[in-house]
Amino acid sequence: MRLRTPDAARTERDTGMPDAIPLPGEAFEWLEADGLGGFASGTVSGVRTRRYHALLLTAANPPTGRTVLVNGIEAWIETAAGHTDLSAQRYLPDVIHPRGFERITSFTHEPWPSWTFGLPDGTEITQEILVDPDACDTLLRWRRISGAGPCTLVVVPLLSGRDYHSLQTANPAFDFKPQIGGAETGTCVTWHPYPDRPAISALTTGTYRHEPDWYRQFLYAAERARGLDCVEDLAAPGSFRFDLAGPEPGLMLLRAGESGPVRVRALADRMIAAARATRAGPDLRRSALSYRVDRGRGSTLVAGFPWFTDWGRDTFIALRGLLLATGELDTAESILRAWAGVVSEGMMPNRFPDSGEVPEYNSVDASLWYVVSVYDFLAACRLVGRSVQSEPALRTACLAILDGYAAGTRFGIRADADGLIAAGQPGWQLTWMDAKVGDWVVTPRIGKPVEIQALWINALHIAATLWEPRFSEAETAARASFAQKFPNPVGGLFDVVDVDHVPGTHDAAVRPNQIFCVGGLPFPLLTGELAKSVVDAVEHRLLTPLGLRTLSPDDPAYAGHYGGDARTRDGAYHQGTVWPWLLGPFVDAWLSVRGRSEAALTEGRARFLPPLEQHLGEAGLGHVSEVADGDAPYRPGGCPFQAWSLGEYIRLRRMLGLKAF
Repeated sequence: MRLRTPDAARTERDTGMPDAIPLPGEAFEWLEADGLGGFASGTVSGVRTRRYHALLLTAANPPTGRTVLVNGIEAWIETAAGHTDLSAQRYLPDVIHPRGFERITSFTHEPWPSWTFGLPDGTEITQEILVDPDACDTLLRWRRISGAGPCTLVVVPLLSGRDYHSLQTANPAFDFKPQIGGAETGTCVTWHPYPDRPAISALTTGTYRHEPDWYRQFLYAAERARGLDCVEDLAAPGSFRFDLAGPEPGLMLLRAGESGPVRVRALADRMIAAARATRAGPDLRRSALSYRVDRGRGSTLVAGFPWFTDWGRDTFIALRGLLLATGELDTAESILRAWAGVVSEGMMPNRFPDSGEVPEYNSVDASLWYVVSVYDFLAACRLVGRSVQSEPALRTACLAILDGYAAGTRFGIRADADGLIAAGQPGWQLTWMDAKVGDWVVTPRIGKPVEIQALWINALHIAATLWEPRFSEAETAARASFAQKFPNPVGGLFDVVDVDHVPGTHDAAVRPNQIFCVGGLPFPLLTGELAKSVVDAVEHRLLTPLGLRTLSPDDPAYAGHYGGDARTRDGAYHQGTVWPWLLGPFVDAWLSVRGRSEAALTEGRARFLPPLEQHLGEAGLGHVSEVADGDAPYRPGGCPFQAWSLGEYIRLRRMLGLKAF
């Protein structure tokens, strides 16, 4: 994959703090997910820029309870010509040492991250990193592929044992003491740095020398750019030495928990063979499967890496592209069945917290997206003649949602007298535009938001068609009220009506939410000229190559750059920032008003796919970012590996007449 060069001219952000000067490959991130909520990730340059970059990061309660165990390594090669560094680190104030990235001659993230290093004497070394799905194992493998004479690899693991959102400072509580045992032609070393965190085992084909020390003041540039704490100390318990002069590679298997002696080479060979088999095929499929997590009582989808867990809204939107469009119907059923058991007062949880078991019920749209995803799942099953054993449970959950909304539930969510859904209370953010900073709700949208009505009417129609005809009357009433209240005389639709529950008021801000009345849902609310006016308004004022802006640039509240500290970023999150996932609903609407002719499909493929295809080689490699700047050049930002962004890209391909992969 060809990688674009990062913008080296940008050295300062909105925080006023100088940014670290970007290195070649530092803007590109790779991801290896373990299927349990844990993962390994880093940059192509090898320099960690986030607190989340790690080689061994595990989830104690999948996908939550994440702990960083092994942050990285220090590595170098010793030959007759001398010492050559393979690793690279950034320290305060902005010092790069060592500079192993200067020796990288090639990199690929397929089928797993692999680097080739060229040494001054002509020796070439490959380094590979592979995470075992459904286990907490990370394999590192080094081989000499050219050169002669003595060749020794030295690796120093850098450890923490902290919550993945936090940072570590050098402290006397860290226990460096190793437990050393034998392994096949190598060594098994286990450390247990903190009693309340998992132990760390390194099973290697090398020899271990215990040399405990602290490496201090690593600087994480991406965290500093976000206005967050960005300096960390890491523990270096000792070094491993590997002889790469012979035909055998150097192997290091990192594992959470204590481990007895194992046959390291045999284990590594099985792991590599299994990975080659499961990763055969298109890379988009492998990327899609990265978000799937086994929760123990069913499956779920992680909303994004590196900092999101599973969110209801994100799960149900992403599921349509990541699983339904790719034929992963068994996993989709497992997820929908698992979520069916957590309906409360007609509501689906917005998210499960990082710790604890009590879910958060604070979303007006997550529950309605669940009904839509159930419908799409059942339709996908009918298409291939697949029976659905869990349909009674899915039906019960969907009807509980509709009855709950009709009767009224938390946060003033209720079917109003006009048949539309009213929602919201001061201090709460209930729609997908949910940024909040302290007590400041950036986009409260209290009243009757436009996309909530589209979801509600779709849900009513689904229930009336599949299960309960009694919902037909409510659908008819809601459609009539929608047609009366939402059209904007100047074109398009109002974003919210009956604002703050005041009848007759409206919010005319041009936002992308109106697009769901034409595309993105199973049953469009609009056709004809009104549908065209919605698509035109969104296209002319919100469309960018990577998605839709969340606010028109001519609005006084528009923010064209997503960056700076937390308050600045959250203030821009839904006030102009681009969201790639919205491109799926937009193109669906765009095709709807043009007619889905071959000419329209050809035009759509040429117009909408190339920017996203290029983006797959930027930021999170093989994935689609969470957001991008509203202003050109539309710099990607936020979470580099976002489930619904990738899911909608896959769904978009299907809309345009292509295979999912």
